[in-house]
Amino acid sequence: MEYITMRNGTKVPMLGLGCYKSEEQEGVEAVKSAIEIGYRHIDTANFYENEKYVGRGIRESGIDREKLFVVSKIWPTSFKTPEVAIEYSMRALNIDYIDMYLLHWPSQNEYARNHAFETLLKYKEKGYFKDEGLDMTLITGFGADKTMTAVISGEADIGFMGAEASIYAYQEGATDPVVNFAQLTQRAGNFLVAREEMPDFKWEDLKGRKVLGGRKGGMPEMVFEYILKQNGLDPQKDLSIDQSIDFGATAAAFTGDDSADFTVEFEPSATALEKQGAGYVVASLGVDSGYVPYTSYSAKTSYMEKNPDIMQKFTDALQKGMDYVQSHTPEEIAEVIEPQFPETDLDTITAIVKRYYDQDTWKENLVFGQDGFELLQDILEDAGELKERTPYTELVNTEFAQNAS
Repeated sequence: MEYITMRNGTKVPMLGLGCYKSEEQEGVEAVKSAIEIGYRHIDTANFYENEKYVGRGIRESGIDREKLFVVSKIWPTSFKTPEVAIEYSMRALNIDYIDMYLLHWPSQNEYARNHAFETLLKYKEKGYFKDEGLDMTLITGFGADKTMTAVISGEADIGFMGAEASIYAYQEGATDPVVNFAQLTQRAGNFLVAREEMPDFKWEDLKGRKVLGGRKGGMPEMVFEYILKQNGLDPQKDLSIDQSIDFGATAAAFTGDDSADFTVEFEPSATALEKQGAGYVVASLGVDSGYVPYTSYSAKTSYMEKNPDIMQKFTDALQKGMDYVQSHTPEEIAEVIEPQFPETDLDTITAIVKRYYDQDTWKENLVFGQDGFELLQDILEDAGELKERTPYTELVNTEFAQNAS
């Protein structure tokens, strides 16, 4: 079977079965016969009024769903209510997911056409895991410690957090270690924000100043103090670091009380302070700390051993997302993720993505390298949070990332 590779890396079988005017049982048998003789691309549409029969033919063929590429389309009269058409197609086909969903032809109503296309993009952002046949539920862990607890307890199968959490759990004598299998970011994501513009900022400018920092033992604070020491500053003697403020509340504290000269902020707080004219980003902790494995995906050893297929499919889906990031502009990425941030306007999201994009935050691949793991342990050791160094091979599995496609 020959394929066409699209710009986002999706492979589409060149030979496809068009199902226009295929009705009822005739349509079911046509699809089954086509699959039997080797067709892997099936094309239908709302307008054909046969999605139910096409889906039945696919199910009755007995073929593994992931071996097919199924296309459907939305008719222009449904452009104003695309969600209804999409959900109808999903119910009628009843095949877990649709590989490609098209606008059947461009409507002359520009507003309706754009609305339909934007809706398709929103559905697309959820599609990578469905592409792999995975039914995934996202829950918020509220910090690495709570996320690690959810993974260890079995409440979550896979956790997304800082890799330091796996080291802490290992040091506490975990009998079923939580192992990192896919590294997402390679830069710390926080920034140093000053009250005034400082185009020639140097880290030694913090001497004798007050900074709103993070909690002791937390990765943001450890990275901050690591940078200070790398620049010849003693965090305890050369400046004042206020660690009394809860994570997420430092930006509000910075604007509400002018006693601090600087604050360490993640996005969107850093950009929000700039937009308010209340602060200015003067340094990136991600750039100045080096390539640190700041966030990664991890799972218990026992779960990975019992579910290698799920692990590989999950990692494959992640890699598709990474490929998209590498091949698209910050503006394009921002448009896709906008629905996840309903309280933030698109211009702000774009500015944030561009800031992370420009500093090489996201890895091209998901392989968790040993150099990054050792640097992470250097930072933990420097902060006095490491009892003893952990062998890389104990807490990192690169098999799934290396095989990701």
